[in-house]
Amino acid sequence: MSTTTHQTPFELRGSPNPDVTAVPFTRLLRVELRKLVDTRAGFWLLTAIGLITVAAVAVFLFVADPDQLTFHSLVGVTATPQSILLPVLGILAVTAEWSQRTGLVTFTLEPSRARVAVAKLVAVTLVGLLAVVVALGVAALSNLAGTAFLDGSGSWTFEAANVRDFFAVQLIGILQGFAFGMLLMNTAAAIVLYYVLPIVWSVLFAMVSSLENAAPWLDLNTAMAPAFEQQTFQAADWAHIAVAGTIWVLLPLAFGLVRLLRREVKSA
Repeated sequence: MSTTTHQTPFELRGSPNPDVTAVPFTRLLRVELRKLVDTRAGFWLLTAIGLITVAAVAVFLFVADPDQLTFHSLVGVTATPQSILLPVLGILAVTAEWSQRTGLVTFTLEPSRARVAVAKLVAVTLVGLLAVVVALGVAALSNLAGTAFLDGSGSWTFEAANVRDFFAVQLIGILQGFAFGMLLMNTAAAIVLYYVLPIVWSVLFAMVSSLENAAPWLDLNTAMAPAFEQQTFQAADWAHIAVAGTIWVLLPLAFGLVRLLRREVKSA
């Protein structure tokens, strides 16, 4: 007499098929990098960043005084459009799954939402780093052109600390956009709040004189102001960025991750 054993539902859930392997993280990363340029929004955003950066440098070359045509100034010019638009790329990297209803496919192929979120974060970080490198290259070529054709100063004074701060400012902006996108999971709401809320916050600190000393600790824009004033971050500035960054980047990112892990995914 033979006996048949049956697995209980608990045993089925607790005993995954050993022949099934997880999706390699490098593959997830490649997919997320491709998503950044495959969609029309992502493609045209990256195109706009490149075109606006080149246009801003071209205008600066012809309107600035010759003594202002330095590598330091040109880096600042390239940084402006990137600091405004790159965070939107971080927002789109997260919200596209929900606005385009692709989340069901993504999280079916890779059930671990945390791994998907990390892959998205690494993808936008890599694109941000590449954008900064391109900006430095455009500034260098523009400085050469200004020296050769416009009698520019041609100064190459730009210390390692300046490069470090340039990368830091751009990456913080991208991470903040990513955090807002993960927290809200709605493209329009995340973009509006990303631009409006910090402005309102900064205006509040500017209007209330008693909050002036607290501004660098609570307002991320104020904390990063030295970089926009062509100064390098000092020890106190890094402390301000750490505290303000926790409020404006790390906390939204943490709450956004919790929401991502718990939100119901729908196909329509």
